Amino acid sequence: MKMSDSIQSNPVSSEQPSSEMSQPTPNRPLRVMFLLTSMPIGGAETLLVNLIRRFDPERIQSLVGCMKHRDVLGDEIADEVPVFENLIRHKYDVGVVGRLKKIFVENSVDVLITVGAGDKMFWGRLAARQAKLPVILSALHSTGWPDGVGKLNRMLTGITDGFIAVAKQHAEYQVNNERFPEDKVFLIPNGIDTDRFVFDSNKRLQWRSKLGISESDPVVGIVAALRPEKNHKLFLEAAQRVANKMPNAQFVIAGDGPERAELENLARQFGIADQVHFLGSVSDVVGVLSMLDLFALTSHNEASPVSILEAFSCQRPVVATDVGSIDETVLTGTNGFLVPEGSLEDTTARWLEVLSDRSNGEKLGAAGRQRVVENSSLDSMTNGYMELVEDLFSKKESRRGGHKFGVASESSAVTWDYNVAASETSHH
Repeated sequence: MKMSDSIQSNPVSSEQPSSEMSQPTPNRPLRVMFLLTSMPIGGAETLLVNLIRRFDPERIQSLVGCMKHRDVLGDEIADEVPVFENLIRHKYDVGVVGRLKKIFVENSVDVLITVGAGDKMFWGRLAARQAKLPVILSALHSTGWPDGVGKLNRMLTGITDGFIAVAKQHAEYQVNNERFPEDKVFLIPNGIDTDRFVFDSNKRLQWRSKLGISESDPVVGIVAALRPEKNHKLFLEAAQRVANKMPNAQFVIAGDGPERAELENLARQFGIADQVHFLGSVSDVVGVLSMLDLFALTSHNEASPVSILEAFSCQRPVVATDVGSIDETVLTGTNGFLVPEGSLEDTTARWLEVLSDRSNGEKLGAAGRQRVVENSSLDSMTNGYMELVEDLFSKKESRRGGHKFGVASESSAVTWDYNVAASETSHH
C-alpha cells in the first residue's frame, strides 16, 4: 500500500471520521494527560488550550504536565484543568520517571499524549510504560529541529500506540524520515476556532493607535516564538529592504523567546529600530493580526503552522517559506505566496507585491479565510483526537479482556544507560 493511501485510510485522517468507532468502556470519561515542555504563547501551546476547551467533558477529562515552568498559557488553563509543572530538575534527572509515574497512577490517567520531541517524549513514554497506561501517543508539530525525534526516542516506538501528524506531508515525513510504522501514524489536521479569529476593524485601529501607526502605513507582521528555527533574522533583513522602498512601512513581531535581545540589536544595526515593534507575548492575537496588511512566516522548518491558519481566518494574506506542509494551506496567487526557504530576494519581492496593492491583498486574505473555514475547523480536530483515543483505548481494553493493562508491546523491551538517555534527550 502506498503511504498516501495508508494515511487516508486511518480512522482519524480526514474530515469524515468513521461512524464505527467504539466508545470507551469505562463508566467515566477517559483521563488524558498532555505532556510538554512548558506553555508559553506559541502555536502548539495555543492549539492545545483550544483543544482542551473544546473536548466533550463527558468523554475526555484533560490534565497537563509541564517538564519546566508552566508559563503564560499554563497559568491561564490552570483554573480549568489540573496542571503539573517543574517535573524535571536538570537534564540528567532520571528521577523524572518516578515523578511522572506517580502522577499517572494517582490521577488514574488512561492516555498519555506527549507534545513535541525531546525529553518529554522520551521520559513521558517510559514513565507511562512503567505506570501501565493503556494508551501512549506522541503528537509532533514540525519536521526536523526542534521536533527531530532522535535515536533514543525511536527506540520506544514499540511501546507507543500512535504518532499524530498535523498534515498529509507531515505524516509522510514521519514514516519516510522518522521511520515510524505506517499503521501507527495518524493524521489529525490542525484546526482553529474560526468564529473567534475574525478580522476586527476596531481592534485594528486600537492597535495601530497604540503603536503610533497610521491607517495608511503598510504593516507586515509575524507571530512566532523568538527561536532560531523561526528565522526572524530573515524577517528583519526583508524589513530593511522593504523600508528602503517604502519608508512608512512598519513591522510587528509578536512572541517572545531566547533570541529577543539579539533580534532587537539586529533591528538597530539595520537602522529600522523605530519601525520594528517587538510586542512580546500577547493574548490579543486577533487584534494584532487585524492591524496587519500582510502576515509573514520566515521559518526554516514547520509542519502545519497554526499561526497561518489564524492569519487566514482574520483575512490576512500570507507570504511564507515553502517548508513542511505549508503548501497544503498557502496557495500561491490564490491566498498568498510561497517563497523558497531562506530566500531574501523572493521574500522581499513578495512583500512589496502585496503591500503595493492593498485591494489585491484583501482578496487574497478573503480567499484564505474561506479555505480555513472549509478545511481547518477546531471541531474537526477535536473530534479526531477524541475518536482516536477512544478507539485505541477500546481496542486495547478488548485485547486485555477488560482488565487494567500495560502498554503496546511487551516484546519491545529495551535497556540502556539512563545517563546516556538523559544526555541525548535533553537538548529539546
